[in-house]
Amino acid sequence: MSTSATPSVLFVCVHNAGRSQMAAAFLTHLGADRVQVRSAGSAPASAVNPAVVEAMRESGIDISAETPKILTTEAVQTSDVVITMGCGDACPYFPGKRYLDWQLDDPAGQGVAAVRPIRDEIERRIRGLLAELRIEPTP
Repeated sequence: MSTSATPSVLFVCVHNAGRSQMAAAFLTHLGADRVQVRSAGSAPASAVNPAVVEAMRESGIDISAETPKILTTEAVQTSDVVITMGCGDACPYFPGKRYLDWQLDDPAGQGVAAVRPIRDEIERRIRGLLAELRIEPTP
């Protein structure tokens, strides 16, 4: 971890349209201003998956204004924790960073019913990450 008082977490998946968007939204929501959150994709889609937007809305989090972003070397360099979700070898590696690889089903092309269990697993992992970072989740 950096010496910064606020840890920085980057979520990466291929399209930055599903898993990484949900993870970033949950961490932003539950971590409030006590963690810096970014998400990106190695090959960003043109828009966030509508089924993902709906599934997150059901959890009380609106991500309808989010847009997929391209993964940059700078985003990785300035993050304390980099969590990949199926980005393969596209994510640059820098010594001293904490890397986690979360194996999660890809919500691409799935309906809301298939996205819900992915969403719930991401929320569970985010709560675990907050505990590791010693950040109490907001209610």
